[in-house]
Amino acid sequence: MNITIRQLQCFREVMRTGSISEAARTLQRTQPAVSNMISTLEEELGVTLFERQRSRLIRKPEADYFLEEAEQVLERLNKTARTMKEIAGLELGRLKIACMPAAAGYLMPRLVAEYVKDKPKVNVSMMMRDSSVIEEWITSQQYDLGLAETPPPNRALDAENFELQCVCALPKNDPLAKKTVITPADLNGKPLATLQEGHQNYLSCQRAFRSHSAKMNQRFELLTFQPALKLVEEGLCYSICDPMTADGYLQRFDDRAQLVFKPFAPQITLSVAVLTPAHRPSSMLASHFKAHLVDELTRMNERFT
Repeated sequence: MNITIRQLQCFREVMRTGSISEAARTLQRTQPAVSNMISTLEEELGVTLFERQRSRLIRKPEADYFLEEAEQVLERLNKTARTMKEIAGLELGRLKIACMPAAAGYLMPRLVAEYVKDKPKVNVSMMMRDSSVIEEWITSQQYDLGLAETPPPNRALDAENFELQCVCALPKNDPLAKKTVITPADLNGKPLATLQEGHQNYLSCQRAFRSHSAKMNQRFELLTFQPALKLVEEGLCYSICDPMTADGYLQRFDDRAQLVFKPFAPQITLSVAVLTPAHRPSSMLASHFKAHLVDELTRMNERFT
């Protein structure tokens, strides 16, 4: 069976107007074209829908039954067209995002909130996991995109890499706050809040202090830098933290911020990547949000350099 949308539209209009000529006028087609559409539709169905009596067209009971079916099909097609138009306009859909702990506290929720603010039909699944889990989720195509520490090369992943420059967090009223750049010599023997031993940030800090013959005094060992900022506010320590945490703090507190963030030299970076599945094309919604995330990471990195 090869029934077309045009046949259904012609049939519905003939039923509505009761006339081939009126239907042709409404559809802006010729009478022979509409008449031929109805005839071929009847052939496809194997059912006579109308009786032709001279110039009159009399519909049969079968036509009334088929009208209900035709209208359901046309309405379904119209609904599908409207839905696809909303998807194309980035007004409808679902985003599945996985992000590392450093981004889950403020950066990613803020970006998602900004992005969906005028998109009430866009739903979001946002999960915080360790970078290794995020890599697995994106590789297996369970999520649209992820923000994680840069993984080893993987053919199943597309990765856009960033080297985020870490900054030194210190109280506003600390004497070191007057300096333009903080060095290991400035923090020699001073208490620090760091990530756990073995993390790339901890190891980079350790190398930087050793290369300047300065003592690295780890007082607090943490999973993320977010709690470190509270410890710094209390004057208990300093912290060389990632710019995502620093930017989130400044965004939240603005002129009420009790901390300042200074560049640290030698440069210590946190390698992160925006990950997407390599073997599955991204949806328009995911691609658009990814561009938003990439722009924000670029802006944030430039803020502290």
